[in-house]
Amino acid sequence: MIGTVRACRYVTPLREGGSLPGIVEADDLGTYVVKFRGAGQGLKALVAEVVVGELARRLGLRVPDLRALELDPVIARYEADQEVQDLLKASVGLNLAVDFLPGSFGWDAGHPVDAAEAARILWLDAFTANVDRSWRNPNLLIWHRQLWLIDHGAALYFHHGWSRPGADPSRFARQPYDASDHVLVGYAGGVAEADRVLAPLVDRQLLTEVLEQVPDEWLESDGEGPEAVRQRYLGYLLARLSGERNWLPGAVAA
Repeated sequence: MIGTVRACRYVTPLREGGSLPGIVEADDLGTYVVKFRGAGQGLKALVAEVVVGELARRLGLRVPDLRALELDPVIARYEADQEVQDLLKASVGLNLAVDFLPGSFGWDAGHPVDAAEAARILWLDAFTANVDRSWRNPNLLIWHRQLWLIDHGAALYFHHGWSRPGADPSRFARQPYDASDHVLVGYAGGVAEADRVLAPLVDRQLLTEVLEQVPDEWLESDGEGPEAVRQRYLGYLLARLSGERNWLPGAVAA
């Protein structure tokens, strides 16, 4: 599992985020952007953050370090804002902490980007069905002149409906990815090469290692244990890579 830290002080909310993430200081002397389990998106958003973020890291893309942050109910007592206090009270337990990158700023088209790296990001987003990297919300930061990926809670949409009748991995495997609104769609011409390089790396062992990073208590199970839920994720993600990958921008064949 990702490393665990304990919250020492809630610093300030980040109100540009719909889920009201906040800056928190932890007992390892680190400062983190925390995504709270009590926010409206729920635990599945935290699962997606870890799975996609840790997968990106293993594929050579830059993602801030992720930690599980233990939040004690006493932290909420010192927060004057009632909305934030309610969120903290609803988030006692493990939350997601993303390493704060001081001095970073949001990427825009005025900053040059490596074409191969951009194509790999587009490949990753298509593979994980990440719908939240548009011009309205790029979720890319520049830090020390390098591109960093953040905010993957909207990916892996299949887990929101996998208990419904007719839901199965083969359906997700065939689901196309609409890249028309993607902030890096201009680099889609490099996706074929990105697929050639990255797809062989994403095997059962790699995905198993990534899924093991998710804390057990975040894996909502419908009566199943955490390992059974991990196997569900594994089945869906492996199916996405099998056969013809028509979900790729440009329908690049496997």
